[in-house]
Parts: sequence; C-alpha cells; structure tokens
Amino acid sequence: MLKIQDVVHFTIPVTDLDRSEKFYTEVMGMERLRRNSHMVFMRAGTDCLVLTRSEKSIDPNAGDAHDIHHAFRVTASVYERAKDFLAEKGIRIIKEEDRRSGTFQGRSAYFHDPDRNVLEIIDLVRGPVAEGEA
Repeated sequence: MLKIQDVVHFTIPVTDLDRSEKFYTEVMGMERLRRNSHMVFMRAGTDCLVLTRSEKSIDPNAGDAHDIHHAFRVTASVYERAKDFLAEKGIRIIKEEDRRSGTFQGRSAYFHDPDRNVLEIIDLVRGPVAEGEA
C-alpha cells in the first residue's frame, strides 16, 4: 500500500485560462504562482490547485446539482461577507446549508465558476469526522 503524505495540488478543468485566472484571483482571492500555455498554478492559503485548459466542454453536474465540487474554507467572519460579495458580482448561490452532522460540519454555500465547476465555501466548525466518531 502507498502511504500518501499530503495532497500537493488538484486540477480544475477550464476552457479559458484568462477568464479563469481572473475569477480565481479576483473573486476567490487566490494567488497566481505561475502560468504556462495551458495551466495556471494557484495558491489558496498553503494549498495549491492548477487551472488546466480542457479541450472538452466542462459540465460535471446536471443543472444545479453540486455533488462534484471543490470546497474552500473561510472563517466565520468572512462567510457572510463572502456571500454578499458573490451576490454583488452576480454569482448565484445554488445551495446553502448548515450541516451539524456528517464528515464536514458548518455553514456552506455552493456556486459555479465560469465553466460551471461547482465551488463551495465553508465555515468549517468541525471536521473531518470519521465514521463511528461521535
């Protein structure tokens, strides 16, 4: 068995690197680390992700489903301001919930990036909670 130490990065498929770089820096507040002809390397806190140009259309969920998504942690004080900011930018929240059970607990809001990837911001109050954990 492999023993994975950490996640180094994950990849989000996009169709337009310029548009996506702008969204993830100006809306999501991430830092651009570097860019090449088909990828933009981003940092969120101490974690990294790569926006990678996809030749295929991107539509991971039907309609406003949110099962396939990427979650980003925000503080409690930022959560409400973040929702207001998204509304000001014309970004519709497709689902909001306040989970008090399950693996990741807290207030969360889901919305689409410009390519319909679903993003979640969460004010994480507890988690991850493993099966059988109280």
